[in-house]
Amino acid sequence: MKLEKSLLCIGITLALSACGGSDSGISDSGSSGGSAGGGDNNYAFCSAEYQNKKFFEDMKEDYFWASQLQNSLDPEAFDDVYAVLEELRVPEDTYSYILTEEEYDSLFVSATYFGFGFSMEQISASRVKIRFVYDGSPAAAAGMERADEILAIDGVSVSELLANGEFNEAVGPSEQGLSREITWQKPDGTEQTELLSKVEVETNTVMGAQTYEQNGDTVGYFALDSFINRTGADLNTAFDQFASEGINHLVIDVRYNGGGLIRYANQIATQTAGTNVEGKTFLQYRFNEQNSDQNQTLPFSLVDGVEQLDLDRVFVLTTGSSCSSSEIIINSLKPHIEVVTLGQPTCGKPVGQQPAELCDKVTFAINFETVNSEGEGKYYNGLTPTCSVEDQLVADWGSPEDPLTAAANTYISTGSCPVDSASAEIKKSAQARSFVKPIHNMKDKRESLQ
Repeated sequence: MKLEKSLLCIGITLALSACGGSDSGISDSGSSGGSAGGGDNNYAFCSAEYQNKKFFEDMKEDYFWASQLQNSLDPEAFDDVYAVLEELRVPEDTYSYILTEEEYDSLFVSATYFGFGFSMEQISASRVKIRFVYDGSPAAAAGMERADEILAIDGVSVSELLANGEFNEAVGPSEQGLSREITWQKPDGTEQTELLSKVEVETNTVMGAQTYEQNGDTVGYFALDSFINRTGADLNTAFDQFASEGINHLVIDVRYNGGGLIRYANQIATQTAGTNVEGKTFLQYRFNEQNSDQNQTLPFSLVDGVEQLDLDRVFVLTTGSSCSSSEIIINSLKPHIEVVTLGQPTCGKPVGQQPAELCDKVTFAINFETVNSEGEGKYYNGLTPTCSVEDQLVADWGSPEDPLTAAANTYISTGSCPVDSASAEIKKSAQARSFVKPIHNMKDKRESLQ
């Protein structure tokens, strides 16, 4: 297996010849871990013992917290490399993970999956709502939208399925052509039932791009779902619209964005701030002590971008699932323009990783941290929002009924955070609602998709 070069660029600009001048520290061969036995896809000698030993050696060399690791490890004492990762992981590290070759291809290369085309969230013991719907999917064709509630699958109520632990079984595996009759309810109370069949869904990354008037000004809004290889083109479509309509304010919604390719965080920041950041430092990469010669400063860059807005203020909507590259947008722009964040504290990932091959797997172990032009980073407790607002699944992207969007609109109109006017019932619901598992990476996100 050779890792897709342009998609390898999760983290770093070390050799501009790699990835066609994009951000990657991987060699031109596209391989950083190699496969045993000599050639690509030759895994004859990739025993569990070999993988365990090789992974430990790599961690001792490249892991950001390598100095905290034990001096030796018995490779025969662990069933597989996943167990080794759990043994070595330091308390600060909730982000390292390992994918199979198939999982890596699905998440980063093809960026598709077989499903109905929506992401869901269980909001209580008996209820499930839709977080978002991918463009062109069966769910989108049927009229499903963010904040719709799934009521039944094949005639069995969601509450019953959840109570019996049968919800996932009812939705079915990710197989092309698998069909289910789904009943859902709109926020206005209307219900709809459709037979949906699973197809190969393309995962567009920009959602709900739109403009609207607020207090006499034009506001541009978009939600960004992830940072993957198609994100550059998706961003251009949105920014072309914003530039043509001459927006005065920009709202970037990353509330469920677990991160990904840092170069597209750079593109967003640069297209947003334009001349305000031209020639300035976007971020600095810092590796462990034994790899400090790899430390580097990355300037702001349009990357794949075309239009830039030259704004001196931007609004960013966040939750505890706004992670990694989503946080970098905020931290890197702060020294240069005003960044108003609204929502909840971010996940707290001021670190990143370069993927590495290990036989038929791709490892994502943390091996660097990022800081902004003023050396600010280490936000392991998350970035605190300017305005604290509870996220609620009550309306579609960009709707004035959405609490986070409404808070941004209030700030645009008044220059300050909104007075908390949520009812006691809404507050109670917000406190009870939480992600079963936070979205901290692409693997986490895939688990929410149907």
